[in-house]
Order: sequence, then structure tokens, then C-alpha cells
Amino acid sequence: MNVATKPPAPAGKSRSNASKRKSFGQTVLVLQGGGALGAYQAGVYQGLSEAGIEPDWVIGTSIGAINAALIAGNEPADRLARLQEFWLRVRDSAYLGDNVWAAWAAAFANPALLANLGVVMRGVPGFFEPNRHAVWGLHHRSGVDQASWYTTEPLKATLGELVDFDHLNAKHVRLTVGAVNARTAEMRYFDSRDMPLDAAHVMASGALPPAFPAVTIEGEPYWDGGVYSNTPIECVFDDRPRRDSLIFSVNLWQPQGPAPESIWQVIGRMKDIQYSSRGLSHVARQQQLHRLRHVVRELAKRLTPEAAQDPMVKELASYGCGTTMHLVRLLAPRLENEDHTKDIDFTAGGIRRRWQAGYEYVKQVVAAEPWDCEVDPLTGVVIHQAAM
Repeated sequence: MNVATKPPAPAGKSRSNASKRKSFGQTVLVLQGGGALGAYQAGVYQGLSEAGIEPDWVIGTSIGAINAALIAGNEPADRLARLQEFWLRVRDSAYLGDNVWAAWAAAFANPALLANLGVVMRGVPGFFEPNRHAVWGLHHRSGVDQASWYTTEPLKATLGELVDFDHLNAKHVRLTVGAVNARTAEMRYFDSRDMPLDAAHVMASGALPPAFPAVTIEGEPYWDGGVYSNTPIECVFDDRPRRDSLIFSVNLWQPQGPAPESIWQVIGRMKDIQYSSRGLSHVARQQQLHRLRHVVRELAKRLTPEAAQDPMVKELASYGCGTTMHLVRLLAPRLENEDHTKDIDFTAGGIRRRWQAGYEYVKQVVAAEPWDCEVDPLTGVVIHQAAM
């Protein structure tokens, strides 16, 4: 492959900043789903790693689950190489094939459009390919694990090659991936802290219907967690026991945007709204809850020793909390000429630009260190969001 299509080469990691940085408890990386947009997350990880920031816990949905597994399922020295290898594999197949097709596309049509058509028709080797059962039509009863346009068996092989599940299950870095039960519509987070994880759990988190089939785990069929909630930030806020946290939440979909003026733009705007998953409103509610927990804690401090020993008072005081969570929201930028097909834009250029955008953005954020600030004692969640 031409060197110009590769992600930024890893620079020498600087640990000087890391040694000076005061502790903010655990470091958490939260990754949304978004198909090809996930290259932005890989760039973010590279920037964090070069700054000496490695996650203690990675949470992902869909493509975010795949990137998360590549990070948590490898030694720190190997993580970037595994991310690069995955994205090289999926983007090498993005164009329609030989030079004749590429020349025809460039001369007579929109190359990106034809590349996306190639993904629709042929899939992405190493990720997904057309499902032979789909040719029998929409009403063919092929079973929950075959009722889809594509099969993700190639992804199973890729994960087996690039993720060391023995290393993952040794719990060096905690991994959580979200999937929704296709039968009960209940969200479930598979967590390496609580159970061994394998490729099936990661694939279940990325099983977006009707493109991909459900993955059966413990007798239950699971689909992509993005169907229910594409921003798995609630995992951190609801975790027990609560811990001080520095959270980097990598959001791939734009919650705000101009009013669409064509049906084509409507489709794109609808996907942005759907998959941004009310991220800001979820966080606002968590801010309220954590503030109340801090209030309860402060009130409990003011009780007399006798009142504090009352069993009912003890139970009520247990709802108090003194943890502080700094949430750094990293919002992927809009790239020129993007439309509603951006999540299947596996072209080399598209992936390179998104990787570079994530890398450059997080370098600016890390240099500013907005989380190194004074915090009101009653504030439990502090949001940091810088413009790119």
C-alpha cells in the first residue's frame, strides 16, 4: 500500500507529561458505534497513547466495541499496531478492484459513491461479506443467526488474529461491550470484570440489523447495542463502586446540525440524530444525580453522632457519594462532502482523514488539560468539550 494512505506513524511516547499529571482516578475510554467513522477513534487512541495516557477501562458499542477489544486485548506496545492492521485490512478492499475500475470511477462518476456501492455489493473482506441465505428473499425463515444481508464470519477470524483474548481476560484493562437482546429489547453490557469475553461478545455488540445477523450468547440472540443506546457512557456513571474518573468519550455522530433541505440531507441528519443517542441529555441527567449524591454526603456529615448510627439514616446516607468524574467529550468533525453513507466510507482517503482528525484533535485537548481545574465540592460530573 502507498505510504500516503497509512495512519500517522507512532511518535516517540512522552512520559514527562504523564509523570507530572496529577491523579484523577481511573482513566476510561468510551467509544460510540459508527462503522467507518471508527477510524476517528483509532486516531484519538494514538494521540492519548503518545501523551502517556492509557485507559484502565474501555467501553464500546459496535465499531467502538471492535476498537475497544483491539486496545484492551493487547499489550500497550502492540495496541496501535493492531489498530493499524485492522483499519488497513478493511480499507484495502474499499475500492472496486483493479485499476481499470478505479480509472473508470474517477473519469465518469463519483469515486466515493462507487466505492460505497462496492461495499454494499461485495462487503468488506476481513469484516463482512454477502450472506448466501439472503438471496431467498425477505420472508425466508433462515433463523435468527442467518436473517441478514451479510455474514460477519470474516470479522470472527480477524478478531481471532488481532485480539489476544487470554490477555484480555487476564484483566489488565477492563473491557465492556454493549448489545441489546433481540428478543426482550433489554440492553446488556458484557464486562470482562465479571465474565470471560471472546469474539462472540464483540461481534454481538456490532451486529447491526438487518445488515448483520444476531449473535447468540447463553441461548439469547443479541444485536448491536446502537439499536438501543449508541453512547455507552451510562456504564461509568452507574458502576459500583464509584470511582474518581477521567473519561474520554469519543462521539462519532453530530448531535447538532443545519436543517436539511433535501431528502438526501434528511436521511443524513436523521442518522446523526438517531446514533448520537441523546448523549448530552444523558450526561445532564447524570450531572443532576451526582450532584444530589454529593448533597446527601454533605448533609450526612452534619448529623449528630447519635443520628448517624440510626440504621435507617445509615441506609439513606449510603446514597451519598464524593467521587468526581471529568468527562472529556471528543466530537468527530464533519468532513467535506460527507453524507448519510459516511459510515460505510471505507475508502483509504476517508479513513486516513478521520484517523488524522482524531489524532490532531486529541493532541490539542491533551495539551490544554481542561480537566486540571478547580471543582465545586457539590459537582460530581464536570464536562469538558473544546471546539476543534
